Amino acid sequence: MSSINKDKVPQHVAIIMDGNGRWAKQQGEDRIFGHHEGVNSVREIVEAAAEAGVKYLTLYAFSTENWNRPKDEVDALMELLVATISIETPQLHKNKVKLEAIGNLKSLPPACLNELQESINTTKNNTGLILVLALSYSSKWEITNSVKEIAAQVAEGKLKPNDITEETISSLLCTTKYPDPELMIRTSGEHRISNFLLWQLAYAEFYFTDKLWPDFRKDDFYEAIRSYQLRERRFGKTSEQISQQTK
Repeated sequence: MSSINKDKVPQHVAIIMDGNGRWAKQQGEDRIFGHHEGVNSVREIVEAAAEAGVKYLTLYAFSTENWNRPKDEVDALMELLVATISIETPQLHKNKVKLEAIGNLKSLPPACLNELQESINTTKNNTGLILVLALSYSSKWEITNSVKEIAAQVAEGKLKPNDITEETISSLLCTTKYPDPELMIRTSGEHRISNFLLWQLAYAEFYFTDKLWPDFRKDDFYEAIRSYQLRERRFGKTSEQISQQTK
């Protein structure tokens, strides 16, 4: 933490929490045991993000593709999600964390959706870190919905094709309220983004670590922030142009 420049902390960090199943296998346990242990990492990283001064933290908790996993695992994940939200909400509220969610939330089981909505309502006026859970989310699903809405507006005469801009598309995405992430972290050694925030990560810095998610802790998060701060963000410009701008 002491090595982090508080003036250069990314405003928005997105994380693909990967490796719960492999971690559990290493312990000789079933996959759901790894998901339970992964909750401890979520708790630590939420605290670390708040302490570092991050304003938005988006966690890829459950993708649309995850519905294709074995039914027993999906059912256990949904039960764990309900229990975790219920248990963690008082602490989130105490720490002024505001919980929000993106994705095809209507596809969640009613009990899960109700618990999620209760927690969102409980924390809606909090002014600290905004914690965004990506649930039943995929970027292709999100972009497809955006395109459908644009097509409908064109068909109704509300929008002309030549007036469609990047801002038009961004305004119809799940994340329209949030700035694009500057840093994306993925655990477990995989080097891909798995249908996560494809539009929003266009200029994010990527940080990959071999640590499995249940082993990822505060110091690991701070190291990712430090790595981000050592990089030069050019957005298509040259290093010389960036140097001139910062003088």
